[in-house]
Amino acid sequence: MLRVVYDHQVFSWQKYGGISRYIYEVATHLAQSENIEVKILAIAYVNEYLKSYKSHNKSNLIVGFPIPYTRNSINKLAEKFNEKFSAIWLKKHPHDILHKTYYSSQNLVTDPQMKVVITVHDMIHEKFNQFFNSKKIFNIQEDPTSLAKKEAVQQADRIICVSENTKKDLIEILNVDPNKISVVYHGYSLNSYDSNTTAPNIPHPYILYVGDRGTYKNFKTLLQAYANSSQLRNNFHFICFGSQTFSSDEINNISELGLPEGKVIQVSGDDKFLASLYQNAALFVYPSLYEGFGMPLLEAMALNCPVACSNTSSIPEVVGEAAKLFDPNEPENIAEVLENILFSTEVSKKLIQLGAERIKLFSWESCAEQTKQVYLSLL
Repeated sequence: MLRVVYDHQVFSWQKYGGISRYIYEVATHLAQSENIEVKILAIAYVNEYLKSYKSHNKSNLIVGFPIPYTRNSINKLAEKFNEKFSAIWLKKHPHDILHKTYYSSQNLVTDPQMKVVITVHDMIHEKFNQFFNSKKIFNIQEDPTSLAKKEAVQQADRIICVSENTKKDLIEILNVDPNKISVVYHGYSLNSYDSNTTAPNIPHPYILYVGDRGTYKNFKTLLQAYANSSQLRNNFHFICFGSQTFSSDEINNISELGLPEGKVIQVSGDDKFLASLYQNAALFVYPSLYEGFGMPLLEAMALNCPVACSNTSSIPEVVGEAAKLFDPNEPENIAEVLENILFSTEVSKKLIQLGAERIKLFSWESCAEQTKQVYLSLL
């Protein structure tokens, strides 16, 4: 019997998001396997995936209870409580594998037989340090997440990277032994809904952008590309899906670029709403300067939406031939690639066909099975 436990970290502070979705999918898929016992050690959690699972299942997979997401000291206290209780719980209930859900230098392992696995999702904090809050350590500017990641990687018996590019960056930056690393690709979670279902109050046709818009996500350059192209701005609306409304800086930028009100629209919603946006978009665009993987790329391909994306980091590795690539630093090149897809039915249809084939390489079932093999290799 293989016994695996996932720690509390990401479930303590992430209500929704890629990392908690990844751990949740792997854990719940493995929990259905024979000869494997799985626990999620989230004593007090804010995560909505866990809340939904626990409300629909009588399984004892989750060791813990939900608390409100408040962004205040209550959640900070919950994290401290999780740390203390987890150490006590693991001492009484030793497992074969502890899979850390984020980068923590805390050592919860007291049993020398227990092996530690950590997933490295990207090296963004190291490669784009200027975008993150830093503090001086011995007069060297270093990001706290980078420091915690370095210690967590050193403590781990095995490291999972979500792409070959992330593996390459990890080796180069932290000088990690390649034999200690396994590459396991993500799956995707959005389902296809009735194609006749259209998002309410969304003007058509439109270009779709999904996710955060700050710093290395490169949204500002994409906006410039859109505004500079009369073909794009005159024929397509620009829809931005994400939890954050436009900031005052973004509103000012849209105005300065001469884009009229209602041309660039921010929306948010649930998975069904997002799926309908993908299914009805003329194009999905992903201009990020760097990604460890890029889950929205899978979502777009799975929902028959043509993709245009950056030619950097792991992005070409994920999309293969199923997308048109551009230089994310060149607004003219971004606009040119978007126009090439949007004004050619043949190109658009071909990308949809290639995406439908490409997506077959990715699933949570495959991700869970490969992760299980990583665990077994340590025993």
